[in-house]
Amino acid sequence: MENINSNFNKKVKAACNKKEDLFDSSILKYIFRSALAGIFLTLTTLAGLIAADHLSGLSPVLAKPAFAGIFAIGLCYVLFLNAELATGNMMFLTAGVYNKYISLKKAIIILLVCTLGNLIGAYLVSFVTSLTSAINSFDANSFLTGLVSAKLDKASMDILFAGLLANVFVNLAVLSFMLVENQAFKGFLIMSAVFMFVYIGLEHVVANFGLFSLSQFSGNIKENFTLANVLRQWIFAFLGNYIGGGICIGFLYAWLNDTKTKFVDWLNKIK
Repeated sequence: MENINSNFNKKVKAACNKKEDLFDSSILKYIFRSALAGIFLTLTTLAGLIAADHLSGLSPVLAKPAFAGIFAIGLCYVLFLNAELATGNMMFLTAGVYNKYISLKKAIIILLVCTLGNLIGAYLVSFVTSLTSAINSFDANSFLTGLVSAKLDKASMDILFAGLLANVFVNLAVLSFMLVENQAFKGFLIMSAVFMFVYIGLEHVVANFGLFSLSQFSGNIKENFTLANVLRQWIFAFLGNYIGGGICIGFLYAWLNDTKTKFVDWLNKIK
């Protein structure tokens, strides 16, 4: 049974109610909030890629941490500015369905619309970037071109499990945002979790929306950049992200808090 003393349950219930209310009252506004998440992550992706190329001139080993560090700021923007991110919603909506805060049908619809909004936001930033001189930063030897090609070369099961691990990291960041009071510490935990999954080279479907759309508009693509291969990458990353965020975090914490005991997550926010 639902434990009303669990701060996790309270936060999930409030989040599901808010998302469903916005979706039902104005689907257009919900799509725009979802697009904002794609915009924020693609903007920091853009900055991180340019930094990676610049610093690789000093030393190739600086490229990956530069990209990971700047990209990590994007999730802070998403969480602090109330954008709707599909990979975070995987946790909220799965836990919400488990506790009957939201119906399974509505949860699936919201998640799919959110994902579409994230994709729209990513492509919007990439299109605008293509109208600026910033797009000239990306050539056949840029960090972006190599990174996208490597992602598209991965086997489907590699993408699936890399997606699982990536969204465990992302939802650790979301949980930290939910349950930690100190704003500076929140920011540190969010950025550290995102930095780690990017530095390891894991797969996050919304981040890949930004990477692939920037690569497409730059025109510097390899032979493996085909519609079928891009869709394969996104689909398996999405499925892996759902398992990691929805099942391994959302369902697990909902089940752990389905108890009459006092051992719940969390009675009070973490100071």
